[in-house]
Amino acid sequence: MAVVSGGTTLIDNGALDSGVPTGSLILLSTQTASASATIDFTSGIDSTYDSYVFKFINIHPATDSVEFSFQVNAVGGSGYNETITSTAFDAYHKEDDSTAGIEYDTNRDKAQGTSFQALNSGLDNDNDSSMSGYLQLFNPSSTTFVKHFMSNTNTYYDEGWSLDWKMNGYINTTSAIDEIQFKMSSGNIDSGTIKMYGVK
Repeated sequence: MAVVSGGTTLIDNGALDSGVPTGSLILLSTQTASASATIDFTSGIDSTYDSYVFKFINIHPATDSVEFSFQVNAVGGSGYNETITSTAFDAYHKEDDSTAGIEYDTNRDKAQGTSFQALNSGLDNDNDSSMSGYLQLFNPSSTTFVKHFMSNTNTYYDEGWSLDWKMNGYINTTSAIDEIQFKMSSGNIDSGTIKMYGVK
């Protein structure tokens, strides 16, 4: 709750930026993993919306200590290997309050890489472990500009860590993007839900 002192004058400069997707979210598709090698969205990404949000709900891996990642295809493309430049950093805090910090992660950023872009790290397959968050893809149908993306995820890591990951960047193509794939760095997506929204 925000507290404003009496007598303070407020000037309206528009909505505050909370760092999360804003606007009306129109649910377009829902996919639920069940020992799935990948989750693919191969329809519905078009010029209807200026941006698309993918919400990750309790993503749980079959394999221990893995990364959840994504890649895209340009229209007519295949292989999920578009060129990405990105930046990556994380904040971490342990349950017993013994360790906390923030760091830039050079192992998960990309400089014109074509492999899958990690959205987190250290995701365990313990029964109570999972990851939740979102990825926003901006103007994927543009044939003028590169395609920016922003993501924020939180992972429960082994031995009681909260890992907050921010992976942001751009897909370096002026071709329209119409397909996206999510997968683990190793093994299947054991369970979890991904919802795709158009932002109006």
